[in-house]
Amino acid sequence: MWLAVAGGLGTLARYGLTQFVQRLHEPGFPWGTLLVNLLGCFAFALIWALAERHFQESAELRLVVLVGFMGAFTTYSTFTFQTGELIAEKQYAAALANVAIHNLAGLLALFAGLAAGTKLADRFQA
Repeated sequence: MWLAVAGGLGTLARYGLTQFVQRLHEPGFPWGTLLVNLLGCFAFALIWALAERHFQESAELRLVVLVGFMGAFTTYSTFTFQTGELIAEKQYAAALANVAIHNLAGLLALFAGLAAGTKLADRFQA
């Protein structure tokens, strides 16, 4: 049950943040989806790094947060759909930029989250 609740909360957070960001920008590039996915990469890695050091005994909590909330918060299907729309509209440069930014910046966000989570975990142990 908690997995479903976390998934619902992640979905609402994604929708709200995506809509907010898209209202700040001109149409034509999926800035909201990009921000949600990059934030999701960072947060997933941060939470995972903290959980590895401090919450190993609580596999259920990790499942609820990482799979439930974070799985619903990030959105690969929307990313691919929006990239397909850009291609269909012959906005090839924007489509290529969307793919490149999601993947490269996503990896950078992941490693930044791991570093931040590890540093926080070390502080809690000290």
